[in-house]
Amino acid sequence: MIVGFDIRTLLRVAAAVEALSLLVLLANLATVHIDGVASLMGPIHGCAYLFVIIAAFRLPGLTRAARLSSLVPGIGGLLVLRLRGFPRTRQTRNPG
Repeated sequence: MIVGFDIRTLLRVAAAVEALSLLVLLANLATVHIDGVASLMGPIHGCAYLFVIIAAFRLPGLTRAARLSSLVPGIGGLLVLRLRGFPRTRQTRNPG
């Protein structure tokens, strides 16, 4: 646990950053191709990608397929979350 955060929460955040940064990079490449955007988002995407891999290999209870899916660039974090079965949102308890 890192400063009060669960590794699963950190994996969710890193997966979202990884996917969103890839979308920004691809949109920039397909449209205006501003060098500053690539210079900013490239390292962010790379760090999120590496964090997803490290988190997937440290998270207990993952299957081998889930761990290896973290190596897929861009969407590896989302694949890990999908294979692990993490809920997208918090589920509330029904009082009845």
